Amino acid sequence: MTTPPPATHPVASFFRGIGDLGRGFGFWGRLPGRMALGLIPAAIVGLLLLAGIITLIVFLRDIVTAVTGFADGWSDVAASLVRFGIGAGILGGAIVLAVVSFTALTLLVGDPFYERIWRSVEEHLGDAPVESDYGFWRSIGDSIGLILRGLLAAIVAGLIGLIPLVGTVLGAVVAAFLTGWLLADELTSRALAARGWDAAARRALRKGNRARVLGFGVATQLCFLIPLGAVVAMPAAVAGSTVLSRTLLDARAVTGQTDHSAAPIGRRNGA
Repeated sequence: MTTPPPATHPVASFFRGIGDLGRGFGFWGRLPGRMALGLIPAAIVGLLLLAGIITLIVFLRDIVTAVTGFADGWSDVAASLVRFGIGAGILGGAIVLAVVSFTALTLLVGDPFYERIWRSVEEHLGDAPVESDYGFWRSIGDSIGLILRGLLAAIVAGLIGLIPLVGTVLGAVVAAFLTGWLLADELTSRALAARGWDAAARRALRKGNRARVLGFGVATQLCFLIPLGAVVAMPAAVAGSTVLSRTLLDARAVTGQTDHSAAPIGRRNGA
């Protein structure tokens, strides 16, 4: 009987998730040609979304003024605080939505490129699955779902940003964790689905490794916020998510987990 390894502290697991993204960046040195393919769709989508964010910033003052007419009769200090909070909430929500939309749209537009990166990383690590079982319509459905969840996260972060004094910081923290989780969810789907894991099984696996998954997702999101960082980081995120997925599966095998609700489709059917 296999003895389960000792539990890992959540903070240590969080940093291991960051390390998984670092291992993804390492594939720039191992598979430079494949990784470079991922720059093309990332650059196209990134430029479009950046243009949208810049446009919002240019007109943000006018937008805030238009929606805060109720504060015209307030004192300058009170009106300024409210308008700053609303402006920060709008901009923060837009950034959250842009980050999530960037991932969804880039994976959709560049699916053939990222399919090659995923396959190359799997082959480099060994024991690659036969195929990813990812089709065009499935990619569209996943992208729409991710954008809708990102919109919900943006709304939540924006509302928290309205809280006086602490709202801006608290909203940024909540946005980072919500967005990070969504990014990790989407990016790990291909490697897990290729091994027969359906949505419910993938969700259970990620929840059982929250800290590590969050570490990977938050680190990826922070890279996306750096100017041009999203373009370079996207291929690394695809590679890193493959590493993360395999690591989670290996850890599950070592612990001898027998939860059938989190077992691959084939295994649940007795295959």
